[in-house]
Amino acid sequence: MSTEQQQAELEAEPIEPEGPDDERAGDLDEETLERRRHALANVRKFGDPVLRSPASPVDDYGSELAAEVERMVAIMHDALGVGLAATQLGLMRRLLVFQAGPDATPTALVNPEIEWSSEVAETAEEGCLSLPGIVVDVERPLHVRVRANDASGTPLAIEASGLEARVIQHEIDHLDGVLMLDRTPREQRIGALHALREGESFSPEPEPEQENGDEPPVGGE
Repeated sequence: MSTEQQQAELEAEPIEPEGPDDERAGDLDEETLERRRHALANVRKFGDPVLRSPASPVDDYGSELAAEVERMVAIMHDALGVGLAATQLGLMRRLLVFQAGPDATPTALVNPEIEWSSEVAETAEEGCLSLPGIVVDVERPLHVRVRANDASGTPLAIEASGLEARVIQHEIDHLDGVLMLDRTPREQRIGALHALREGESFSPEPEPEQENGDEPPVGGE
């Protein structure tokens, strides 16, 4: 069966939400675990068709949108995430929130569009609240410039680098119906799909240790 057929088969039946007893849960107190369980229950999981559906532009800025932003930030925090797209909650609107670091300010982007991205790219591991237990390598531009509006409709221009740029790109992908599985190397995509089918976790294999004092290859696969 091809990778595309495997993915189509998996997406026909939604994967159940991840329970709280994963690797990260071991160091959390019971109150935090309970908030996390409640938050994750709101997040659509791999297999839900909304995750493959492009969101519609937001054209109304008012109290309803402000309430959505507040709710999304609360769910993101309680789920221990660094970003959340509206489509992950079943809201088909071009709206995302992110907070790339504990000292950063939670930010909402309405109708975000990547205006520019650098040719310099970086590969790093990514996880996703909609694919619990799955971690894959994803290459993304290291720097981006994004235009959007805030929750009141005021235009924003954000120049982001590193983790912040990665989080924004990940969430904009969600608004376009794109998942991190679409951007990972084929081998990892196959492994992740197998893990999802079996209800298991997946992460990239560590690089093999170098022997005889050899230096690791530069730019190798």
